[in-house]
Amino acid sequence: MMTTAVEKMQSALDAIKRHNPRVNAVISLADPEDLMKQAEAADQVPMDQRGPLHGEPIAIKDLANAAGFETSMGSPIFKNNLLKTDDVMVARMRTAGAIIIGKTNTPEFGLGSHTFNPLHGATGNAYDATRSAGGSSGGAAVALAMGMMRYADGSDMMGSLRNPAGWNNVYGMRPTWGLVPSEPLGDSFLHQLATNGPMARCPKDLATLLSVQSGGDARQPHGLPTANFAKDMDAHGLKGAKIAWLGDWGLPFDDGIMDIAERAVEDLRALGADVTVIDAPFSMEALWESWITLRSWMVASGAGVYYDDPEKRDLLKPAAIWEIERGFAMSAREVHQQSVVRSMWFKKAAQLFETYDAFLMPSAQVWPFPIDWVHPTEIGGVQMDTYHRWMQVVIPAGLIGLPVVNLPIGFGAAGLSAGLQLIGGRGQDAKLLGMANDWYHGTPWKDHAPA
Repeated sequence: MMTTAVEKMQSALDAIKRHNPRVNAVISLADPEDLMKQAEAADQVPMDQRGPLHGEPIAIKDLANAAGFETSMGSPIFKNNLLKTDDVMVARMRTAGAIIIGKTNTPEFGLGSHTFNPLHGATGNAYDATRSAGGSSGGAAVALAMGMMRYADGSDMMGSLRNPAGWNNVYGMRPTWGLVPSEPLGDSFLHQLATNGPMARCPKDLATLLSVQSGGDARQPHGLPTANFAKDMDAHGLKGAKIAWLGDWGLPFDDGIMDIAERAVEDLRALGADVTVIDAPFSMEALWESWITLRSWMVASGAGVYYDDPEKRDLLKPAAIWEIERGFAMSAREVHQQSVVRSMWFKKAAQLFETYDAFLMPSAQVWPFPIDWVHPTEIGGVQMDTYHRWMQVVIPAGLIGLPVVNLPIGFGAAGLSAGLQLIGGRGQDAKLLGMANDWYHGTPWKDHAPA
């Protein structure tokens, strides 16, 4: 029997009432009475006029604009910033039938893979609220894991659709860059590190939401056409898939991370994948230097306007100021040289994809850490020299805009979850979703819901 929009909304509101005071995943929640009225109206829509997200309660990550809701980006600069229009992606979700119920929490300006900010506080992990939810789509991941909604949007520059998914036992997908458009503001040619994307508890739902979010926008270059990913993914799977296991790529990891990852590699083989261990295909330190240069340049280009205003500068968190000052100090030659490194890595990856269907790496280098930390300062005795060095494992895919799906891979000794990045070639989003779907049905992690 079909679940009504009213039943979906009541279930979402009940879950939020039960869990959100403990984890702080959903912020700016709309009036429940009004939301129920919207759900009642949705149930009156004729069947042939309903979209793929009809009647689904969805809270939008607080980096995207949704009409009628504050977009604070976790910054005091944007406190009470009430929006009257939707971003492109949000508008597409509404058109598909989604009912926007509020926002999900995010770090200030989305910087850092730990969801806390001075306006809305911190978001606790779905499996242990005293631990980090990851980020920057931490609120979205926790809301999914705890049944507050079925679908969630997110965004990813440095693992923000992957790290929180891994830490909360859900699926997050960074799509091929250009598949899901950003809002057409500022430069739309130069900066290609961040993208919007879907999150869900299963790959089929991930594919449904991606089909809604994706497709070119005439106001922006580099766009890609949409597709029916929920249908196209059925042509792909793990059986016979050739996957390259990249291991630790010379990076430090918390005890137990690589153990659980290697067990997952064996599970992939048991499900029919041909997994081959390969040597590091590129200098990780060269990738890091390229990454931090292009990232700081991008952050400075976007948030530099707030730094230029002395009053607003005082409201920026230290990580944002550090990125902006680094970006301002760069020469055009430095930026160009590091983009050349990015291009060389893209070429090398393309060569590898002639042999392999996907690459495999852990989604994070550490277990979820105490919620009151700003960030880890060392891993296995190796000191972290920046606020984001501990997330270095996500940059190979993000640097060159490759699609990635986080695969939940189980739980460590402390009852906290981990994930693997399944990385595909450019435009191979449906192939990744098909492989992820086989993983979903062939492993038990979908049954390990938080208390």
